[in-house]
Amino acid sequence: MRTKKTFVASVLALTLGSVWAQADQARAEKIVSGSCFLCHGENGESSSEIFPKLAGQHANYIAKQLDNFKTGKRKSTAMADMSSRLTSDEMLALGQYFEAKKSAAEAVKDPDLAGVGRYIFNSGNRFSGVPACASCHGKDGLGTANLPRLAGQYASYLETQLKLFNQRDRTNDNAVMHSIVSKMSTLEMAAVAEYISGK
Repeated sequence: MRTKKTFVASVLALTLGSVWAQADQARAEKIVSGSCFLCHGENGESSSEIFPKLAGQHANYIAKQLDNFKTGKRKSTAMADMSSRLTSDEMLALGQYFEAKKSAAEAVKDPDLAGVGRYIFNSGNRFSGVPACASCHGKDGLGTANLPRLAGQYASYLETQLKLFNQRDRTNDNAVMHSIVSKMSTLEMAAVAEYISGK
């Protein structure tokens, strides 16, 4: 009898979970088509290099950034307004929506600069103490659930974020990034961004 009850409970939980997931995705699609698409595109491909691509980005990372915009930990007037209306469940649903979209690499504009970036990304710079980016973000720049995917992101966007970390204008993520970028030259920031955007 217990086995039958357990089986029924399991089926019920799976069914309800599926219904909730479908409802969350329907809600995410509605939010994207209502506002997100204007800057980030319907499929997270982004309409301009000043806005990050969200396609293929980790769901938890997107949800965290939305929450940080909402609470003011990360500064952006536009994103603070957009995120102020979102619940935690909606933030995660949006993250899952964009994570499921296919990401595409950017065409490398400066192969020589990208070559410098490849070296720094994979090996760091022992002369200045800059560690390898790959040690946290992975050799292909795919990140983790809590660390952003960098691969395929616009080079100019990545370079801007590195500069914001260095200037302490971006303070919502861990202090590790602040200590790393403080050792990076402008050339190194541009080179790493150019390299990983093409992955």
